[in-house]
Amino acid sequence: MTKKPARKKQSSKKKQSSPFRILLIPITILAIYYALNYDDPSFNLSSIGKDEIPSEYIPIYKAAEEEYGVPWYLLAAHHRVETKFSTMKSLVSPAGAEGHMQFMPCTFVGWSHPSCSGLGKGDIPPDQKTDPAVIEKYGGYGVDANGDGKADPFQMEDAIFSAANYLAHNGAADGKLEQAVFAYNHSEQYVEDVLYYADRFDEENTGHPM
Repeated sequence: MTKKPARKKQSSKKKQSSPFRILLIPITILAIYYALNYDDPSFNLSSIGKDEIPSEYIPIYKAAEEEYGVPWYLLAAHHRVETKFSTMKSLVSPAGAEGHMQFMPCTFVGWSHPSCSGLGKGDIPPDQKTDPAVIEKYGGYGVDANGDGKADPFQMEDAIFSAANYLAHNGAADGKLEQAVFAYNHSEQYVEDVLYYADRFDEENTGHPM
C-alpha cells in the first residue's frame, strides 16, 4: 500500500468496528471453528487455494470476513500479492510500507497525524504507531485484533483485520471489490493481480473472471 486513499470512506452492509476494539474473543472462537471445519465445502476454498494458501491463515481471513464483511479470499489475495504470505525477507518496503499486509504508517495510524504527508511514511513515534487510542484519534485503520493492547501491522491478526477494516471502508463489504483494491494501491496492475488471486482461491469463482 503506497498511496493515500483518494476516495471517501464507503458505508458497508456490516457495522464498522472502532479501530481499537478488542477482538480476541471472537477471533479465538472463530479460529477454532474454522480450523475444525477447514474442509467444509461451504468455505468455497478451491483446490488451488488449498495448495497455495498456508492453512494457518485461513481461520484469520474467515474471522476478519465475519467481522467486516470483506470476502476472505480477497484478504488472502492481498496477503499473497503484498508479501507472498509473509515469506518475503523484509516486511518493510522501500517506500516504507510495513507489516504482513504492507500498510503505510499514515494509513495505519491516520492521515490527520501531524507528521503525515506525501506517500504516507510520516514520522510517527514507535509508541504511537501501535497505540489504539492514537489510531482512533487520527482516524487510522489499525486494529488490535488479538487483544494485546496494541494494533501492530507486524502481528498477523492485527494486520489482516486492519486490511479488512480498510477494504470494508472502501467498498469491499458492498461488493465493490475493484474499487476497494484500487484504493489499497492506486495501480491498475495491482488490482489485476489481486483479483486474479482472489479468483483462484475461491471455488465459486475459479475459472470465471471476477
